[in-house]
Amino acid sequence: MDLHGKHIILGSNSPRRRELLKGLDIDFEVDTGNNFEEHFSPDTPYDQVPRLMAEGKSEGFHRPLKEDEILITADTMVILPASGDKPGEILGKPKDREDACRMLRDLSGREHHVTTAVTIKDAHRKHTFQVTTEVWFKPLTEAEITYYVDTYKPFDKAGAYAIQEWIGHVGITRIEGSYFNVVGFPVQRVYEALQAFL
Repeated sequence: MDLHGKHIILGSNSPRRRELLKGLDIDFEVDTGNNFEEHFSPDTPYDQVPRLMAEGKSEGFHRPLKEDEILITADTMVILPASGDKPGEILGKPKDREDACRMLRDLSGREHHVTTAVTIKDAHRKHTFQVTTEVWFKPLTEAEITYYVDTYKPFDKAGAYAIQEWIGHVGITRIEGSYFNVVGFPVQRVYEALQAFL
């Protein structure tokens, strides 16, 4: 991709986002300096939260952008839709082993949504877009859940799982939408958005 002399900054600590952005064959640096505190009102609609977080990270970048810089920030959330008498829930990163097991029990045998919002910003303008992928898990056994959590320790992953790991191989029966979005970064849409931005 011709960057027209622009310098790309990825404002994310995620090794998965770094790897996926590398796959676009563009040069970039990682700079996670930020003063944004991630919080939102409990009455915020779930589907708006990733956008608020991605834009907050963009606005909270620790210094003004230079004329030749473009900043990319993102936020991914696993959202369990309301079902019957069960309310909807955002599944963030698990606090501990038991929380990870609980999340996987909640995902077992159900559909959930993985939503990533991405904000692309330069010194003069900003563009945010959002991508949602629907994911279905088969009913998971307790043995499968504890094996995955104890072996892979998914404590840094929203929803307590990574689709590219063992639990995705044995447990996910179907997805609708971008696979890479579930990994953590909808790179095809990022590529399109960067082209339009440039």
